[in-house]
Amino acid sequence: MEQRLTDDEQQVLKTGAFGAVFLVSNAEPGVFAMIRESFAASGAFADASGLVKEALTGGPLPRLPRDSALEVESVVLPALGRAVEILRAKSPADVSTYRELVLTAAEQVARAHRGVTPAEADAVDRIRTALAEPA
Repeated sequence: MEQRLTDDEQQVLKTGAFGAVFLVSNAEPGVFAMIRESFAASGAFADASGLVKEALTGGPLPRLPRDSALEVESVVLPALGRAVEILRAKSPADVSTYRELVLTAAEQVARAHRGVTPAEADAVDRIRTALAEPA
């Protein structure tokens, strides 16, 4: 049974999803790459549906740190894990949708400019781990 998300819970889902894209995009920075990567991510997010779409399209954009990659990671990776927990509790059917959407967006961003670099692949792997079921 699906339950409505609070504004804070929606923000957690957004922080995880948009932050994952930001992590991959910043793994290999560059202005032209960033433009292509933004289009790739928006295409993946456009495929969202249900509660996940509602969370990603409503309200303000998340505020992510910009000082260092480690600081961004320290916010984004826990948000991804928390997003999975929130969905598991409120809308279990949307857990796999969220995971697939975030991973698809991250992978599309990695491929968007001259193929996947080792740094981008590493960022996608960290995102995949953060989205995984706890052991």
